Amino acid sequence: MAPRADSTVAAMLAQKCPRCHRGPLFRYSALHLTRFDDMYESCAVCGQHYEPEVGFYWGAMYISYGFSTLIVVLTGVLLFYLAHDPPVWVYVTAVAVVVVALTPLLFRYARVVMLYFFGGIHYTPRFAESLPLRPAE
Repeated sequence: MAPRADSTVAAMLAQKCPRCHRGPLFRYSALHLTRFDDMYESCAVCGQHYEPEVGFYWGAMYISYGFSTLIVVLTGVLLFYLAHDPPVWVYVTAVAVVVVALTPLLFRYARVVMLYFFGGIHYTPRFAESLPLRPAE
């Protein structure tokens, strides 16, 4: 039996299905740099379809942009205070390295947030407790 996250926040962090909190959303690890974006079409546990409508995840770009902006601001503030306001090229290089390094996570969590908040799917405990784990497509 796959581990289940009863908390919605824990399920989001674990990148699990919004309806049962058990099935994975992504096929591969975020560290698999050529396939980090591959999502299952539906949940292996409850059968919930992960794309409520065609083009649904286009909105995740705005969420990812927000995440990236937050990273740019945090990196800039940290550099300002910890590195005592270094030259501009240090800011630009540091921000570029951090954002590129975190791209797989930014992509994934933008989709997770999009699905959980705008997908119209709600946690239903009966799906998590009564259904066995089935092979994913």
